[in-house]
Amino acid sequence: MNHTKKRLYLIQALIHENPEYGTIQIPADPVQQQLLLRALMNVRAPKEISDEFQTIQDAYLKEDALAKGIVSDDEFPVGISIWQGDITRLGTDAIVNAANSGMTGCYVPNHSCIDNAIHTFAGIELRNRCAEIMQEQGHPEETGLAKITPAYNLPSKYIIHTVGPIVQTATPTDLEVQQLRSSYRNALQLAAENKLNSIAFPCISTGVFHFPNLLAAQIAVDEVNKFLQQNTSIKKVIFNVFKDQDKAIYQKLLQPGQTRN
Repeated sequence: MNHTKKRLYLIQALIHENPEYGTIQIPADPVQQQLLLRALMNVRAPKEISDEFQTIQDAYLKEDALAKGIVSDDEFPVGISIWQGDITRLGTDAIVNAANSGMTGCYVPNHSCIDNAIHTFAGIELRNRCAEIMQEQGHPEETGLAKITPAYNLPSKYIIHTVGPIVQTATPTDLEVQQLRSSYRNALQLAAENKLNSIAFPCISTGVFHFPNLLAAQIAVDEVNKFLQQNTSIKKVIFNVFKDQDKAIYQKLLQPGQTRN
């Protein structure tokens, strides 16, 4: 089964398991098919699916990962680096997901947030695993804490999920500042406890969570530097940025030679 046939199988299977989707027409254009598959995965509630679906999905997503290009952590020096691009391409020991308190991903079809991308390209196993964790926990995830899961079909080995603060006012409160510090600190501690050598952070709580970009970066750099001074088990920390604005901020905060494009 080639890549196109795998994609069509997955779309048809997701439509078939929901009778209300019976009127959906599968587009002929491959890009539109990709968007439809992503949307169907985004809105799917956590639940079991057939072994056949999972096998074909896993093969499809791994092919996608190879096509996008995997960036191995061997390409980064020991210490702190900046990398601009899609975090789902990174083959680090862990990538960090800026999660919400429900912890099962973003349900908005084709949303541009990192939570949506990570759950999409990891596969439905990730949402199902996160749902199990939340069911066992019995309450929404608290801001500033962190959980670890396998990365499933992503190039990284693990995903560390943390809920950053949502800023409701023009300036973050002292509590929100401490919560963001906790997100970085707890993610690093979890990585160290699991003997991980490399970890990549997105810009937690910026964007739709409204934390000011500069202050968020200052907190991130400060917490990482403090942690690495006390714990040398993590060898590589990558600040993953997507926007030029964030790249420029981190370049100013870090020492020369700590940036990789």
